[in-house]
Amino acid sequence: MTVSFGITIPQRGALIGVGPLPQLLQLAPRAESSGLFDSVWVGDSLTAKPRPEAIGLLGALAGMTSRLRLGVGCMASFPVRDPALFAYQWATLDQISQGRMELAVCTGIVAADRASNHEGRNFGGVRDIDRARRLEENIGICRRLWAGERLTFDGHFNHYEDLVIAPRPVQDPCPIWIAANPAPGRYWERSLRRVATVADGFQTCHLAPGVLRLMADDVQRFRTEAGRKEPFPVMAYHNVNIGPDVQGCLAESKRFLDAYYGPTFTEPMVAAWTAAGPPERCADQLRDLVDQGATAITLRCTSFDQDGQFERLCREVLPAVLG
Repeated sequence: MTVSFGITIPQRGALIGVGPLPQLLQLAPRAESSGLFDSVWVGDSLTAKPRPEAIGLLGALAGMTSRLRLGVGCMASFPVRDPALFAYQWATLDQISQGRMELAVCTGIVAADRASNHEGRNFGGVRDIDRARRLEENIGICRRLWAGERLTFDGHFNHYEDLVIAPRPVQDPCPIWIAANPAPGRYWERSLRRVATVADGFQTCHLAPGVLRLMADDVQRFRTEAGRKEPFPVMAYHNVNIGPDVQGCLAESKRFLDAYYGPTFTEPMVAAWTAAGPPERCADQLRDLVDQGATAITLRCTSFDQDGQFERLCREVLPAVLG
């Protein structure tokens, strides 16, 4: 089975009693030494979903690993950050890591309590309604700066004159994925067409039965229409909770996610988004994601026992999937 695995470090867990941040970061070298993982991921937000800051964590992880690709998914603050400063920071990370950075950006809209709208007001006056257009404009700016262009730019949201950054990333081109989880409706096609025509890869969550297959198929159709033929990774950002009782595992995952995000995800969504239960059942559910079009899966242990779950994941689940 051709699929690569990543481990997602739940850094927001340091704020909700899952464990101290240095302990959570140790998942990365453990993942690397296991030989089962190809990447390690952290999340991102400024104040909409506060957590230890992603750029700083990725710098630490670059020094704690030597082989794993280092990703952020999704970079929810990307439309809020100054894109030239971000391009400079990311290029430096790519230099430090010797070309191992993997960026997945998203709009970062958090509707509950208008959290992202409040965040945007405090970081440059960014409105939720403008986040998608800012994301697209910022991607273009990063790519031009990373290509070594001397940039004079007068856009909708950003303005630069005779700007060059150094160093440039090791990777040329330096990849930018888009993370998206559109609900069926008016934004579905717009969101997935953006992925298909702008991004170098797609990261998403399996929040309903079969939805990954629908999204992957539509993205590929839109890519074909746009004449894009290069390889295109599709990563499922998924949860795992291993134990003898499926309902008990899902109940703990729901408590974990409620503490992590607030009561955002319903029980059916948690069930679709989590490989839960005995190891063989978890392995079957991960195989199903591959059957739906995932070329890569990054896994977050939605358990308050991070060490125990990680050990079981490495010992009992991933070997069964990878064969």
